[in-house]
Amino acid sequence: MARSPLTLAALATSAVAGLDVARARTHSRGTHGMFDSAHVVGRDGREFIIRVPRSQIAETEQSADLVALRALTDGNRSRLPFDVPSFVGQAPYGTSRAIVYELLPGDSFDTDALTGHEGVSGSIGRAIAAIHGLPTAFIASAGLPIQSAQECRESVIDIIGRADRTGSLPAALLRRWEQATDDESLWQFPPTVIHGSLSAESFLITDDAVSGVLGWSALAVGDPARDLHWLLGARGSAAETAVAAYAAARQATDQQITRRAMLYAELELARWLLHGADTKDQSIVDDAVAMLDGLVDTVHSRTMHPLSPETGPILEVSDVEAMLQTTPRTGARDLHASMQTDSYDVSEFKLSEFADTGVITPVAPARGTKAAEPRPAKSRPADSRTADQADTSSSSE
Repeated sequence: MARSPLTLAALATSAVAGLDVARARTHSRGTHGMFDSAHVVGRDGREFIIRVPRSQIAETEQSADLVALRALTDGNRSRLPFDVPSFVGQAPYGTSRAIVYELLPGDSFDTDALTGHEGVSGSIGRAIAAIHGLPTAFIASAGLPIQSAQECRESVIDIIGRADRTGSLPAALLRRWEQATDDESLWQFPPTVIHGSLSAESFLITDDAVSGVLGWSALAVGDPARDLHWLLGARGSAAETAVAAYAAARQATDQQITRRAMLYAELELARWLLHGADTKDQSIVDDAVAMLDGLVDTVHSRTMHPLSPETGPILEVSDVEAMLQTTPRTGARDLHASMQTDSYDVSEFKLSEFADTGVITPVAPARGTKAAEPRPAKSRPADSRTADQADTSSSSE
C-alpha cells in the first residue's frame, strides 16, 4: 500500500532539521513505482522530494544513488553545465529509510518531445559530453565501478551468453551480436565517466536547455556509448543534433561510439528476456521473445548501418526503442537501464493542488533502529539496470 503524503511529510520533518511543512502531495504519475514519494513545501518556501523504497531492489538503488551523489563533490559538480540533486537528510522507516533531496526546477519530457527542439537537443549532447569529460579518479576513490574497454566488451559477451542459455534467443541475433563482439575495431575506445542509466526522464529542462540530470545510481567509468543508445531511438533530425553536439564537444575521439550504442539498444531486449527468466515470469519471457523475433524480422528486411563490417544490416534504433516502449514501466528489467518511475513535471504541482498538511510532528525512530548509512557500491554489474532510474528530484510512477 502506498504511503500517504501526510506520512511522508512527517518523515521529512524527522529527516530535515527545522523543517516546518506547509504543504505536501504525492509525487507520482502512476501506482506501480519502486518508491513512495512526496513533494514537500516548507513554510520558509524550501521544496523537497522525499522517497521511501518499496522493495529491496529500490533500496539498493537508493543506496547506490547516495554513494554517487556524495562522490559528485562541489568540484565535480562545478564542471557540469547543469544541477545535480543534493541529499538533505534521512529518517528510518521500518526496515528501510526515507531519503530527502532538494527539489530541482525543470520539466521532464518523453524522448521524442525532449529531442524535438534543436536547442534542447544540442544542450543534451553537450550535457552528456560534460559527464564524459569528468576526471575519472573520483570514481575509484568512491569505490564505484570501473571497467576497461575489454571489460565492457566482456560484459556484453556475458549478456549475450546468458540470453543464449535461456534457449529463447534467435540464432540470427546470436550470430549478429557475436560478430559485433568479435570486431576488434568496435572495442578500441577510452573509457570515461558515465552516468550509466540515462533516458529522457533523466533530464530536467528549463528555458530550452538542460537544467538538471537525475538518477545517478549507475555512475561509473565505462563505455560512453551506454549513455547514448536511448538518444539514437528518438525520431527526427533533432536527435542527430544532439549526437553532433556531443561529438563536437568530445572532439569525436571515439569513431565507433554510435555503432556500439546501437548494439546496446538491441541488447535491451536481451536484458528484458533475462529479467523474465530470472524472475520466472513467463509473460515477460513471452513478451521479450516476441520483440526479439520482431528484431530478427527488422534486421532481415532493412539495410541500415552495420554493427560491424561482418554483421550485415542493422535495424533502425527507433524500431528497438519502439519495442522497448511496449514493455511495462515497472521496476523490472535490469537495474541500470532507463525505467524511471518517479518522473515529474513541475507544472503539475501548482500550490493550489497541495493538500494542507496542518501541524506535522516528527516521526520517532522505532526502538533499536538507527538511520542506515549508504553502503558503498562495490560491484554493480555494468550492464544492469532498468528498474527505476533513481530520479532523486522526482518520485515514483
